[in-house]
Amino acid sequence: MRIVKLPFIPSRLRALRMAALAALLVSGSALLWQPPVQAQGQSLPSLGESDGLGVGQERRIGDQIIQHLYRDPDYLDDPILQEYVDNIWAALMAAAQQKGALGDSLREQFAWKVLLSKDRSVNAFALPGGYFGLHLGLINVVGSRDELASVMAHELSHVSQRHISRMVLQNTRQTPILIASMILGALAASKSPEAAQALMVGGHALAAQNSLNFSRSMEQEADRVGLGLMEPAGFEQRGFVLMFDKLYQANRINDTGAYPYLRTHPLTAQRISDMQARMPDVREHAQALPLTLEHALIVARSRILSRSEVDVLRQAMQVASQRAALVQSSDTSPVDGNTLAEQAGQWYAGILSAVHSRDYAQARQWLPSLRVSVAHDARASRLADLLELEAAIAAADPAWIATALAAVDAQARKRPELLLRAQALATATHQNAEPVLARSHIIEPLQTWVLDHPQDAAAWQALAQLWAASGHALRAVRAEAEAHVARLDYSAAIDRFKAGLALARQQDAQASQGQGADAVETAILTSRLQAVQGLQREREKTDKERGRESP
Repeated sequence: MRIVKLPFIPSRLRALRMAALAALLVSGSALLWQPPVQAQGQSLPSLGESDGLGVGQERRIGDQIIQHLYRDPDYLDDPILQEYVDNIWAALMAAAQQKGALGDSLREQFAWKVLLSKDRSVNAFALPGGYFGLHLGLINVVGSRDELASVMAHELSHVSQRHISRMVLQNTRQTPILIASMILGALAASKSPEAAQALMVGGHALAAQNSLNFSRSMEQEADRVGLGLMEPAGFEQRGFVLMFDKLYQANRINDTGAYPYLRTHPLTAQRISDMQARMPDVREHAQALPLTLEHALIVARSRILSRSEVDVLRQAMQVASQRAALVQSSDTSPVDGNTLAEQAGQWYAGILSAVHSRDYAQARQWLPSLRVSVAHDARASRLADLLELEAAIAAADPAWIATALAAVDAQARKRPELLLRAQALATATHQNAEPVLARSHIIEPLQTWVLDHPQDAAAWQALAQLWAASGHALRAVRAEAEAHVARLDYSAAIDRFKAGLALARQQDAQASQGQGADAVETAILTSRLQAVQGLQREREKTDKERGRESP
């Protein structure tokens, strides 16, 4: 991977180079932010921007890192999982603002974006500029959204307490390029089985790694502040206790690599005793939270998407087949020890595995059983509806697509519905069949969505495909360019904007009766090209400055 101005490294060494900082990131999201003190609204020690990285500088470092992660094969933009995580994150952010732990200035200047990785290890981390990473391996092991929220609250609290400012203050010799290199190094170390060798690849970045790890007091502070966010955000504090217990058990049997989170957020005796002291009553009655139907389906989806090997898919389908045999014998009670939510999760995993195995007939056969198991739960029923639409699109069956679309709320303006409707329309168009929804009913809501969420690359890409199919070539090219901008790939975006303007000139030259290219669309292309060229020049200038700082 290319780090800032460093030369390209083959994929195997790319993973090795990322060894420089597994601890920097995951040990805490903490190293991330330094908002202006007056914007925080809390009585913390004053750490002016002159004492460490400024807010703008941190955001630029984060942007430099994230553009590489967008190209990582493990990066996953799954609308359904992303929505589930984003809803938890939004509740925690609102609670942090309500309690004065997050000021408006920092809220506006940072990205506050959670990225998902298909990595099966139990891990979560934060990056400069308000970017956060979450491995599907973590989702796979949590028994409730409350447990997942506890990890995210801890990470958010590292940020809101400005731990990165404190660390930069203590490590004044670290330059921005070194920090960025270390963070990229850490991410690969958590994935590479040769992480030990990677320590030698990291060079100067690794030499400074130990001095950038978070202190025990910072970990305890993140626990304390994170715990305080749980109830205001609508989550059970028991989630914190239960997650601690999972980490403690993993820590006792020694970390074999599945829990890199423990290496960067070590579960010390001080953290455990401090948490026990803060909520003795909760700990005493910390029984497992009930598994909800929605969470069971989310975990099932996460497990299949993170482990899509053939044997895993076959195993999930075998479990679903066994479940089907019980249904045929009229034995629908959880006599095998599985709760109704666990049974629903088995159906969901089996159906999704059948889709990935291209056994669409089997997936369709099991869908009614899933619907029956979630019929009394609106959120889980919605996930079942979306799964059927996903299966119909994968099968490229226009009739099935129409049936599945009819079951999905036509008025929903949520991201999964919008993107799946766009896929359905594109698939039906390719099959020379129109779905039950009119084209305008799919494109117009998607246009509104990107206006409100301009950094949604997948939505822009979906619009590009639909506009191209509708004969709006200029709009399609512009949407492709905007998708590149959203991924911070300014060079590719500039190429597409220029391609759009060249197409506009060609249309004008070929026009008859005075009807050439869309003047409004051409003006937008010109304006956006100039804006992104400015961003590219700023990035190149920053790269040169950091290159001079590099050891």
